[in-house]
Amino acid sequence: MSMLAYDGTAMLGRQLLRMRNNPGLLILTQTMPISMLLFFGYVFGSALAMPGAAYRSFLVPGLLVATAAGGIMTGMFQAAQDTHRGVTNRFRTLPMSRAAVPLGQAAADVVVTAVGTVPFLLVGLAVGWRIEGGPLEAAGAVGLLMLFRFACTWAGIYLGLLTRNEEAAGQLGGATFLLPLLSSAYIPTTGLPGWLRTVAEWNPISAVATALRDLFGNAPVPEGAAWPTAHPVAGSLMWCAVLLGIFVPLAVRQYARGER
Repeated sequence: MSMLAYDGTAMLGRQLLRMRNNPGLLILTQTMPISMLLFFGYVFGSALAMPGAAYRSFLVPGLLVATAAGGIMTGMFQAAQDTHRGVTNRFRTLPMSRAAVPLGQAAADVVVTAVGTVPFLLVGLAVGWRIEGGPLEAAGAVGLLMLFRFACTWAGIYLGLLTRNEEAAGQLGGATFLLPLLSSAYIPTTGLPGWLRTVAEWNPISAVATALRDLFGNAPVPEGAAWPTAHPVAGSLMWCAVLLGIFVPLAVRQYARGER
């Protein structure tokens, strides 16, 4: 365990340095949610039943979660890039824990996401979003958001190690943009057709978005929703546990499998 902690910290530093040396990608990933907030909030907000500031208060938590789900794409691309360029093979020759490399990547991604969340929330405050709940609930919302990002990044790391190709990972990662569209990230699910509402409410993004809205005090839990959305905090923790339980061992096993 101490070896994993030491090696994981070293890999965390390596990933942060890597991101610092690629400022273009970092700026793009941090400014995209702000651009979407302004576009959706002011363009789509005028056409929905919750116009103006009310819709923007609904939208901010949804965009936070949609951005967290983007950990699948970033984790996939970075893991595939390291594998394709032979970096992963060089790490395998070192006397270090086999879980340290994916753990360092996932931890660094969470750190960068946490830092990038600050300017997004400041813009959210400027357009009318407010924390209506208590400070403990708000802290819990942020913690839940980071846990979801951590879990999504592990899923992306496994897929990146599996594809082993930057181009393929980029194309596959683009498909993850569909996931927030089939959720309550941008619009309420109450107006969707029955079967589509069920699909959207069992989407992990819907559970986490609803949990954030509930903890921030921005919107009530919808009535008659599927279990993960009707009990959003428990549903979010369940989905995070499922993602981590599946993809952490798969990613570590896939990383070690390259040695043979």
